[in-house]
Amino acid sequence: MEQSKSSPLRFAVAGMISLAVAMGIGRFVYTPILPGMMEELGLSASNAGLIASANYLGYLVGALVAAGGWAHGRERLLVFGSLAASTALVALMGAVDTMAPFLLIRFLAGVASAFVMVFMTSIVFSHLATSGRNGFEALHFGGVGFGIAVSSALMAAMVSTHAGWTAGWYWSGALSLAGFALVALLANEGPAASANSKREPKLPRNASLNKIILSYGLFGFGYVITATFLVAIVRQSGESRAFEAMVWLVTGCMAAPSLFVWQRVARRSSVYAAYAVACLVEAVGVAASVAVTGRIGPLAGGILLGATFMAPTALGIQAARQLAPLATRRVFAIMTAAFGVGQIIGPIVAGVLAEWSGSFFVPSMLAAAVLVLSAAAAWSAAPKSP
Repeated sequence: MEQSKSSPLRFAVAGMISLAVAMGIGRFVYTPILPGMMEELGLSASNAGLIASANYLGYLVGALVAAGGWAHGRERLLVFGSLAASTALVALMGAVDTMAPFLLIRFLAGVASAFVMVFMTSIVFSHLATSGRNGFEALHFGGVGFGIAVSSALMAAMVSTHAGWTAGWYWSGALSLAGFALVALLANEGPAASANSKREPKLPRNASLNKIILSYGLFGFGYVITATFLVAIVRQSGESRAFEAMVWLVTGCMAAPSLFVWQRVARRSSVYAAYAVACLVEAVGVAASVAVTGRIGPLAGGILLGATFMAPTALGIQAARQLAPLATRRVFAIMTAAFGVGQIIGPIVAGVLAEWSGSFFVPSMLAAAVLVLSAAAAWSAAPKSP
């Protein structure tokens, strides 16, 4: 068997930076930039939700395409190409100002982010499994929160210079380019060669697997409304731009290390229990962001969203891999697709309900209720002891 020439830590860091670029920036930088776009371009809440959903539709399409065996042996090349595309597409958002190009760009960015998530994760996990260092998985997934934190710090700096929304996209593209260069230096191999380097079988028929897939889709709907509109909620309340940046910075800072904590919870209880509890805690934060008045509500929403949203994302994948151990890439892609369906529906529903009701209270409370349902589905998915 060919041995890897690089340490597992090196690949975990490469994975962290990849997810920071494709997800933390490529996907989530839309959240802090969105209020400026809505004000300067006159975008309605439903249009803003539609742009977000275009990104998530791209993520769904990318995940479904990635599920096939066509990419076997091309993972590293696909990661680099997708990171380059994500970088260019982020910057391109600042060069347009109408709905049609916004929708197209965000759709393509969603495809790129799904490719990075699926193929970089397969590379990183293969090297961690070969070296027996699966504990570094939390570092890899922590890249999403790291990207949010870094990009929110950038947004905070731009607030102090009174920069507009276009500059936010351009500087985010520059930040993505720096991350891409680091990944190119670190990820010097594709997946580690192993006895399981053959094409994967179909997914097993399993009730627990079906429940965790359903729960993952519900979670996608429940988390994405606050993740998309949290800064817009702050803007709607009349708070300062500095406080907007603070809320999103806190979200990212809480997200980056959160998986290390939730992995410990999972080890002391179970993956399913930790997943369910994280959903319930997040439901409290989602509700608090609109139900608690003043600065406390949005700040609590940011803290609890950041502290929890990566936990079900990672723990759901772990649970699915346990239930389909011979088809890890395929189950990862299908879970990502289920997640994508929830994400597509969430912003559209939220935008329509926000316009109908005049605020984000109704869609946020709906999201909290769906998170409770996700927790229930995950809890029931746990295999029963004989």
